[in-house]
Amino acid sequence: MAEDLTVTRMGYGAMQLAGPHVFGPPADRDAAVAVLRTAVELGITHIDTSDYYGPYVTNEIINEALHPYPDELRLVTKVGALRDAEGGWPQALAPEQLRQAVHDNLSHLGLDVLDVVNLRVGGFERPEQGSIAEPFTVLAQLREEGLIRHLGLSTVSAEQLAEAQSIAPVVCVQNRYNIARREDDDLIDSLARQGIAYVPYFPLGGFTPLQSGTLEAVAVRLDATPLSVALAWLLQRSDNILLIPGTSSVAHLRENVAAAALALPEDELAELDAIA
Repeated sequence: MAEDLTVTRMGYGAMQLAGPHVFGPPADRDAAVAVLRTAVELGITHIDTSDYYGPYVTNEIINEALHPYPDELRLVTKVGALRDAEGGWPQALAPEQLRQAVHDNLSHLGLDVLDVVNLRVGGFERPEQGSIAEPFTVLAQLREEGLIRHLGLSTVSAEQLAEAQSIAPVVCVQNRYNIARREDDDLIDSLARQGIAYVPYFPLGGFTPLQSGTLEAVAVRLDATPLSVALAWLLQRSDNILLIPGTSSVAHLRENVAAAALALPEDELAELDAIA
């Protein structure tokens, strides 16, 4: 992501450690703790989280499971939304809301400074047009105050990225992207040229898991699972792509990590490229 910020390309997304619909506590807190500890044991150095997962739940579990944190571990969080009583995700982009969110993340994670804070400005599906200068300037000020080391963006357009870069450096972009959702192809290539990480969320489809006969056929030929092939495709799509697949299962976590070692032959890559 940056010269002083090196992470494994296969990371872990903590969203699924909360309860159903990312709301409330998990049914088995011990299992959630075990997943996090296994991720670190497997060598993962990039954990993605947010204080509005739960809310507060995932950060508190991360703190319980891993604090004091290994020197090489990087925790990446995001701000810009809240959870309402119905489990919705309303925006929270006012300056005082962003400042409070950063302080809440610090408190619940047990940290004095956050490695990376992503500003989430769009919805789950796609970016929403408009200026992001005001909220991003707030985070840039918090960075100057020493509470944040690096800044990123989530669910943004190329135009919003450029606007943010005119205010402060951006080390990563988190947008929706996977083998079947390829709207960001040009953005990924542009970021790669700039040395900026691209972190696709919902790399396996999210709330609607990927379903593809082509994906399944390639997986059978390679003696792998379809989801492992989908993750391997992302890793081979561009060197600046970092993955943060989430799971609440140690077995599934191990399967995801194994995808990092899966090399897709050129013929299969071409076949998978055609899915979109």
